[in-house]
This record gives sequence, structure tokens and C-alpha cells, in this order.
Amino acid sequence: MELLVTLLPAFGVLALLFVFAKNAWVSKQEVGDEKMARIAKNIADGAMSFLKAEYKILAVFVVAVAILLYFKGESEAGSNGMVAVSFIVGAICSALAGFIGMKVATKANVRTTNAARQSLGKALEVAFAGGAVMGLGVVGLGVLGLSGLFVLYSGQGWEITEILNVLSGFSLGASSIALFARVGGGIYTKAADVGADLVGKVEAGIPEDHPLNPATIADNVGDNVGDVAGMGADLFESYVGSIIGTMVLGALIVTPDFDGLGAVYLPLALAAVGIVMSIIGTFFVRVKEGGSPHAALNIGEFGSAGLMLVASYFLINGFIPAEATDQLAFGSMGVFYATIAGLVAGLAVGKVTEYYTGTGTKPVNSIVKQSETGSATNIIAGLGVGMMSTAIPIILIAGAILVSHHFAGLYGIAIAAVGMLANTGIQLAVDAYGPISDNAGGIAEMSELPSEVRERTDKLDAVGNTTAAIGKGFAIASAALTALALFAAFMKTAGVTAIDVSQPKIMAGLLVGGMLPFVFSALSMNAVGRAAMAMIEEVRRQFRDIPALKAALEVMVKNDSDMSKASEADRKIFDAADGIAEYDKCVEISTRASIKEMVVPGVLAIVVPVAVGFIGGAEMLGGLLAGVTTCGVLMAIFQSNAGGAWDNAKKMIEEQGRKGTDAHKAAVVGDTVGDPFKDTSGPSLNILLKLMSVVALVIAPSIAITGDSAYAVEDNVKVWIDEDGKKHELKGDVAMFTEEKGNISKEVKVNMEKNDDGTVKATVTTSITKDGETTTEDKIFEGTEEEVKAKIEAMDEVDVKMEIKGKKKTIKVTKGVEEEN
Repeated sequence: MELLVTLLPAFGVLALLFVFAKNAWVSKQEVGDEKMARIAKNIADGAMSFLKAEYKILAVFVVAVAILLYFKGESEAGSNGMVAVSFIVGAICSALAGFIGMKVATKANVRTTNAARQSLGKALEVAFAGGAVMGLGVVGLGVLGLSGLFVLYSGQGWEITEILNVLSGFSLGASSIALFARVGGGIYTKAADVGADLVGKVEAGIPEDHPLNPATIADNVGDNVGDVAGMGADLFESYVGSIIGTMVLGALIVTPDFDGLGAVYLPLALAAVGIVMSIIGTFFVRVKEGGSPHAALNIGEFGSAGLMLVASYFLINGFIPAEATDQLAFGSMGVFYATIAGLVAGLAVGKVTEYYTGTGTKPVNSIVKQSETGSATNIIAGLGVGMMSTAIPIILIAGAILVSHHFAGLYGIAIAAVGMLANTGIQLAVDAYGPISDNAGGIAEMSELPSEVRERTDKLDAVGNTTAAIGKGFAIASAALTALALFAAFMKTAGVTAIDVSQPKIMAGLLVGGMLPFVFSALSMNAVGRAAMAMIEEVRRQFRDIPALKAALEVMVKNDSDMSKASEADRKIFDAADGIAEYDKCVEISTRASIKEMVVPGVLAIVVPVAVGFIGGAEMLGGLLAGVTTCGVLMAIFQSNAGGAWDNAKKMIEEQGRKGTDAHKAAVVGDTVGDPFKDTSGPSLNILLKLMSVVALVIAPSIAITGDSAYAVEDNVKVWIDEDGKKHELKGDVAMFTEEKGNISKEVKVNMEKNDDGTVKATVTTSITKDGETTTEDKIFEGTEEEVKAKIEAMDEVDVKMEIKGKKKTIKVTKGVEEEN
């Protein structure tokens, strides 16, 4: 295990070598004919122009925040200016993960189309290879960045708490880029999708992805910027956030090996070995002609999960002692059970999501049925399905929290998130395969390839829709556990012992936190609405004002969208419109709108926790995080599943050959409403939860309750009233209370200090005054913090709870003294 710790960065390098090899293989595959190459180039150019515009804005943001973090780190104890370096590295890794995924996805899409001309198996191989580059790129950059910085900082002679505080800047950088990428990409893709669907399919009556539709290229670009780069940044941020949250909580657990830091190294080790298991899983994904792509993907994903479970057992037993300790009541097996709880919950939430959003399921069939009576009943049915779909996932997540906490405390909850995300490499590969297949189908349609090619790409795309829905469910579940792990790390760092909702300040924070997901969703959905309006107007203008397009549309309507029936004259008119649509105008509209609209939601997620923390204090910020996590998880599940169900209800009606019917038009409207639900605001909420928790963790040392004195509130005095109504005061470095009964009074003082060798010394002074005479007795306890705490709590006279940090401590009197007359 010592060798594994030393080689942690090498696992990140291994993943990146695999990425380069897969990318080279994809690049060698045939592109196809000239028309296919031209369409693919338009998509790739649009995707890269979006990334270029987005990263220009984000570069300014990263530099500005890094400067603020540098001065913050330099001015407070327990941190330093290197937190700015961590932030920049995290931001670069997150942006690079999105760039790598986008680059290979725009290569793999047209090559998947061309491979589909040969066989289904070959098309799956190319599409999945493109997804694997995204998946392994994310985990490789995450492990390499985190472990590399940890090794660097460990060599500086800092305390572990300072190392982890500085390292948390990496997660903040990843979260910041992820939020902007998710929101910006979601706005882009849905503005194009809504415009293309409403004008092309509903108004003009032409098929999806038809080359006459000017918004088609922007729509295909959107699949990449939203579902590839956006999802990659999302899971990258969950991945590193869960690891850092677990490391912070692990620092409170002392292990006999690894210089006492076994619990800190464990999440990094699990992530590193998860890379190997994900690579092995990719070799299981194979399908023959006529076979099931879904089954092939499941074999790879679940096979990798099984291997990871076996590896986790040995890793946990290697890093965590088998015997029970004060922090881990069940020892290493308790941590293993917590890991299983996280992994099972993640897979189960994904399968529940598949049930509520999959083609042919009871919930989706109910939406299909209610589409017969119009758009209103379709939307009512979709909202109902989305709301009902929150129940089982929340129960599963809650169960995972309870089980993991029972077996391993707060550390167990955090390690459950790591266990859920250990297979991120192959999970993201399966997810990124979806938009690549979707693009492949679009290219096949625009290139007018034979019907069997489109049938193969549609089969891959249908599976991709299911894997995307599962991926979204997985992302939500992991976001909930990751946010909770970061929340627990924040409370430990800030010295917050409990979130008491009976306190007005905390309740106010709770309500504000609960409100934020609604405001955030409104901002992103309104942004999609505004951008879509501009897109719709542009598509209508081109259909109206470009003669060749207008003539070609008339020919399409005349031949009922089937150009195989067209006369030679009609075919000539149709062919004359090839490439006439001004695709770049639509790409520009989506790019401009998404870059402009992503700023306010992104800044909101960062500014609000900082403002609440410094104005209302650490406990109010804790209330804010509790509120935003609770409402955010529910809203994310509701929106993602409602949108997915609407989408597949529309697809079911199309598969039944009922395109153009009233039911189909109602389903298209429902799908249009659901698009920003499932691809913009819903997924973005995952990042909102984690980003706010990471921001809180980074500022925690600055707003911690324990400062230079034990209680740095209310003029260094905390008042406690016992059950008899007597007042006791806790002041400075001394915990003191006095009780009087008749002519007898008793005073107990507890002085705490930490010795240079790490042990703790406590002096308990009891003074009894009776009839004017005072007697004093001192009791001195020395040993570890746990030993001293146990001895003091065993005293009849006083019951205290303490948390010692350096030479400082927090002492809370929880029970008074009773003296008989």
C-alpha cells in the first residue's frame, strides 16, 4: 500500500495515456464522403467557437478570483496564498476535460455515421471509444491534479489541516468552471433545440435534423457543448469534490500506518484504482449485428463496478485498521459497508431514473396517452411524472446516508460518495457515447444516407437517451452525497457543531437556501426562453427570405417530406437548396446568448455563500447549505426526470408512425418545455449544490466560530441556562459554571491546553463554599484527547464536550451540578 501511495500520480498519467491512444484510434477511422465531412466540420467549428468564446470570459473570472484567494490565504492562519494556485490548476483541469471531450466527440460523430454504413457493432465501437476518451480524461486529470498537488504541498512542512485547506481551492476551481460550462452549454443546446423543433418540425413539418433547417447545425453543436463538455465538467467536479471532502474528514481519523493519514489517502487510492477498473471495463463493450448495444454497455459498466467492489475491500483493509476506534466504531469493514451503500445507491437511482424516463415504461406511456387530448394534458402528465419520480431516489439516497453514517460516521457518508464515483471513467464513457450517437444520426439525416444507416444510428441514439437519463440520475445522487460530504467538512473546519433550526438566524439561512434552486432554475430557463425566441425568429426569417429555402420547403410539403417520391424537377429544386441555409447565424445566436446568460447564475452561486458567511456567520451559512442541498436535490430529480419522460413520450409517438398528428404536436410542445428542464436547469442544480459547499469550505477558516478564544462570539461570553433556570457563563479559555442551593454554592472550572507532544492536559477545579468557607479541589487529566474527554465526562460533577484545535479549544457545558443540602 505504501507503494500505491507513492505512485498515485502515475495512475492519472496512465489514464491520459489511454486517452491519447483511444483518440489516435478514433482519428484513424474513415470520415465518409465529402458531404458528411463538410457537415461534421460545421459542427466542429461551431463547438470550438463556443468554447473559445466561453473560455475567454472564464479566464478573466479565474484570474480575478485567484487574486482574491491569494490575499485571503496570505492573511489568515491555517492557510496561505498557494490556495490560488490550487484554484487555477483546478480550473485548468476542468476546462481541459471539457476541451478533450468536445474535440474527440466532434471527431467521433461523423466516423460513427460512416461506421454505421458497415455494421451496428462497428458504429458502437467508434461511438464508445469517443466516450471513453471523455471519461478517462476526466478521471485522469482529477487524480493527477489532486495527487500531484497533495504531494507538492506535503513536502512544504505544513500541518495536514493547512494542506487540505489549500487543496480545497482545486475543487473550487473545478466547480466554478463546471457551473459556467453546464449553464452556458445548457442554454446553448436548448436554444438551438427549441428553435429547430418548433419552427422545423411543428411549423414547417420537416423531419428532425433536416439540412433545410438553419438551426440543425447549432442543435448538433449543442449536443456536444451541453451533454459532452457540460456533463464532463459536472462529473469532474463531483469526482474531485467527493475526494477532497473525504480527505478533510479523514484528517480527523488517526490510523496506525501512513503517518496516521490512512483515512486521508484512502479516497485518492480508491479513485486511482477506479481508473484501472474503468479501463478494463471498456474492453467488455462489444456488440454483434442484431445484438443489443444496451446489454453491451451494461456488461462494461456493471463488470467494472463488480471489479471495483472487490478492489475496494482490499484497499480499505490496507488503509484503515480492522479493529474499532473512537472515530470508526466498525473499523475497516464499516468503511467498506459505507462504500457499498454509496455504490448501490448510485446504481439504483440510475435504474429508477431509467424507469421514469425510458421508452415504453408506464410513466412515459401515461404521457403518450394524455397527449391525445392536447398540449395542456401532456404537460400536466409530465409534471406529475417528474414530481412522483423524486420519491424513490430520495429514499435511496437517504438510506445510503443512514447506512454509511451508521457504519462509519460522517467519514462513511463521504466515502460512500467516493465509492459511487470510483467508476466515473466508464460511467462517463457510457454517458458521453449518447450525444456522439445523436450527432451521428443527425449527420446521417443531413447527408441523406440510406435508411438502414439511420436505423442503426437511431438504435444507438435510443440507447444513448437511456444511458443519458441514467447518467443524470447518477450525477444527482453523487451530487447529494458529495454536497453532504463537503457540508460535513465545512462544519468541522468552521467549528459548527449543530444546525439548530430554532435559532432565527439559522432558519433564515435555511429559507434563503431553499429559495436559491428556484431562482437559479428561473434564471437558466428564462435565459433559454429568450435565446430560443431569437433562434425562432432567425429560422423563420431564413425560411421566409431565402428563395431557394422557401422553394425547397414547398417541394418537401408537396411530397410529404419523402423526397424518394419527388419528380426530377422537384428534386432539382430541392438539391439547389443544399448548403444554402445560413447555419453560422444560428450558431452565433446560441453562442452569444449562452455566454451572456451564464454570468448571473454563476456569480450568484459564489457570491451568496460568501455574503451569508461573512455577514451572518458560520452557523447561518450552515443553514443556507442545508436548505439549498435539500431543495436542490429534489428540484434536480424532478426537472431531469420530467424532461426525459417528455422527450421519450414524443419519440414513442414518432415510432408509432404518427408524426404530424395532433398528439405528436402536443408531445413536441411537452418535449420543448422539458428540454431546459433536463438539459439546462436540472443538471446545473447538481453543480450549484456542490459549488456552494466548496465555497463555504474555502472560506470556513475565515468565519470559524473558534478563533483566538474558545468562543469568539458575544464578547467572548456564552451563557447557558440549566433546567432549573440558573445561569452559567463560559468565558475565554475557561469553562465555568456556578450553582447555588441554600447556603451552599459550587463552582467548576475546566482549563484545557495541548502539550507540545500532542497530548492534552485538563485541570478541573471544583470550589465549594458553605457557610462562608471555601474548599478547593483540583483534578488533572493527561493523555490523548479522547482519553481526557472520557475521564472528564465520567465525572459526576461536570459533563463537557470539547474540541481542541492547536492551543485553542471549545468547551461546552451540557449538564449542571446538583448538590444536596
